Amino acid sequence: MTRRFLLASLSAAALAAQKDKPVQKDALFNLPADLPVPVDDGAAKHLPGMKVPAITLVSTSNRRLNMADVARERTVIYCYPRTGPPGASIPATWDKIPGARGCTPESCGFRDHYQKLRALGVQVYGLSTQTTEYQQEVVTRLHLPFEILSDVDFKFTKALRLPTFEFDGVTLLKRLTLIFSGGKIEKVFYPVFPPDKHAEEVIAWLAEPRA
Repeated sequence: MTRRFLLASLSAAALAAQKDKPVQKDALFNLPADLPVPVDDGAAKHLPGMKVPAITLVSTSNRRLNMADVARERTVIYCYPRTGPPGASIPATWDKIPGARGCTPESCGFRDHYQKLRALGVQVYGLSTQTTEYQQEVVTRLHLPFEILSDVDFKFTKALRLPTFEFDGVTLLKRLTLIFSGGKIEKVFYPVFPPDKHAEEVIAWLAEPRA
């Protein structure tokens, strides 16, 4: 075995080993094992059966969508508090709020199961009260195949009386998911936990046979 062959073999082995190393994910993708579990406080019990109001929201594709029109077809709208900026530290107090942590993992879950959801005949949107510009960065960074809707003016939130909470003087949506059909809210998931497994929970409900 020549010295050149040995060096080439070692280099190839080193490259293969480097390639096989798991990708280090940002902290925003990881959920602590000791997160507090949210409880149902009844803040969403009025939603099932409600007619979806004709309120226009802007999507990350800069489309203006009338939610009453969107609701005519079966549509999944997962509502979340906020996604954090990349590289930013997560406040310790955030993790102490039941149901607050996990917006990025939840979005990635819907991304990873998007084709299954589409195969079940549903549209998928995320929704938060952050600005469209902020949300567009998230869609690009996380490679989301669906649009996120901005309710920055809280018109949709107030019309449906969606549950909210305060953090650092800012009002945010509590995590919940609405399924629209026939112009109304067909199903509500609230509270949502754990968020990174929620897309699978929605798929399981959609796949259930119904009369």
